[in-house]
Amino acid sequence: MAADPSTLVGRARLKHAVLVGAGRMGSAMARGWIQDLSAAGVGRLSVVERAPTEDVVEAADDKLIVLNPPAEPADILVLAIKPQNFGKAVEGLKAWITPETLIVSIMAGVTIARISAALGSEKVARAMPNTPGAIGMGATAFALSPACSDAESVATGKLLEPLGLVIGPLKEDQMDAVTAVSGSGPAYVFLLVEALAAAGRSAGLGEATANALARETVVGAGALLGNAAESPAELRKAVTSPGGTTAAALDVLMSAGGMPDLMRKAVDAAVRRGGELSREAEKKD
Repeated sequence: MAADPSTLVGRARLKHAVLVGAGRMGSAMARGWIQDLSAAGVGRLSVVERAPTEDVVEAADDKLIVLNPPAEPADILVLAIKPQNFGKAVEGLKAWITPETLIVSIMAGVTIARISAALGSEKVARAMPNTPGAIGMGATAFALSPACSDAESVATGKLLEPLGLVIGPLKEDQMDAVTAVSGSGPAYVFLLVEALAAAGRSAGLGEATANALARETVVGAGALLGNAAESPAELRKAVTSPGGTTAAALDVLMSAGGMPDLMRKAVDAAVRRGGELSREAEKKD
C-alpha cells in the first residue's frame, strides 16, 4: 500500500534545510520557519547570506539557525537569490546538493530545466511568491519537476506556508501567468492607491488627506475582502447604489478601454516579458 505523503513529510522533520539568500522573501521564509521548524518539515535550518538582516543575525545568536556554515550536503536547498546572480552562484551551490536533495527555487523567471541542468539535480520545485509574503499575507504558487514525488510536493507546500496562501502544484507553463497576476500584482494595487490619491487631489483634497484616504481605503477594502464570504463582484455591488456616485464612477472604470481591459493588457504584457526574460537568460548559459 502506498504511503501517505503527510506521513512521509512527518518523517522528514529532522532534515537539514539550507536557505541561500535572505533578502525580503528569504528572511520572511526564515522568520516563518523559526516559529515552528517541525511544521515546515525542517529540523535544522542553515542560512547563507553575505548581508543578513538584523532578525536573521538575532536568530543565529539565539541558536535558532546556523548562519553561513561550511557547505555540506543538504536535504532541502531553498534558492532565494536574485535571478541575475544564479549563474555566478552555481558552482558554490553544488556543494550542498546530492541526488536526493530537493531544490526549491523562488527565483523569478528561472525555469526548472535551467536549474536542473545547472545544478545536476532532478528534484526541483519552482515557486513564485509576492512581497506581502514578508508579513505572512502573500500568495505563492509552485510547479514541480517530474522527478518530484507526492511527499516532496507536500514538503514544498509546507516550506512555502510561512509566506501565506500556497497553491500547487501547477504546470510550469502557468508560472509566467502566476508572476503576472500575483507576483507583480502588489505593484498594481500600489499604483491604484497612487492614482486614487492623485484623483482626490484633483478633486480638491489636500495632499495629506487624499493620500491617507486612498491608502486606508485600499487597506480596509483588502481586509474586508479577506474576511468576507462574498466574492469581489458581490462586495462591489453591495457598495454600488443604482444611480449613485459609485455607479457613476464605475461606469467610467468599467467602460470599453477601462480597468478590465487595461488589466488584461497589463497581465498579457507581463506574461510576454516573463517568457522573454527566461529565454534571454537561457541563451546566456
